Amino acid sequence: MNLVEIKGLGFSLGGDPVLNNVDLTVAPGEIVTIVGPNGSGKSTLLRAIIGALRPMHGKVVLKPDLRIGYVPQRLHIDRTLPLTARRFLDLPCPVAAREATDALEAAGAAHLANKQLSELSGGQTQRIMLARALLNRPELLILDEATQGLDQQGSAAFYRQVEDVRTRLGCGVLMVSHELHVVMAASDRVICLNGHVCCHGSPEHVASAPEYRALFGTGTQGALALYRHE
Repeated sequence: MNLVEIKGLGFSLGGDPVLNNVDLTVAPGEIVTIVGPNGSGKSTLLRAIIGALRPMHGKVVLKPDLRIGYVPQRLHIDRTLPLTARRFLDLPCPVAAREATDALEAAGAAHLANKQLSELSGGQTQRIMLARALLNRPELLILDEATQGLDQQGSAAFYRQVEDVRTRLGCGVLMVSHELHVVMAASDRVICLNGHVCCHGSPEHVASAPEYRALFGTGTQGALALYRHE
């Protein structure tokens, strides 16, 4: 059974169409990446999946009692607050020591447990956010442009960690991004969105599709080859 099934999804804002007839599925153990320019409807699609928006057309069907972990773009917190990464996982409810340790290890962040949040780099902070998303052992992990602000090397390391999480937990992963370098190469399937599904398929297929190239050019092919060579 798919974790997510979207059929004919449509949504308008102020009379202007944001999404039109979008179909999407995510299966257990599959990494699906949605790419698209700013204003393409990526965030609206995510909000429909997590139930924050009701579709105007079509439907969103989730596996019953689906456990979802969510990693946002960035952490909005007072950097002067004296709070360690481990204590951060206790907000708003205390977490058992074993659960916290397992989540930190899965996120590649066990060595950061006693660090103050204010001392963490952008990449380290995102790993702590990943650990927080893993506390309930999600069946579906959603990442909303989770490497925004990181350099390409930091993004690549983060997405490799996500691949390891998929292997460990067997969860499905839905990544949303406008980055076109390593994010596609970390995926099993890519969906190019621009209000509607322009093209979809393997990263190589999408990177060579005319619809994709019309939006983003041809530079991603080299990035795919570089990432997989590494």
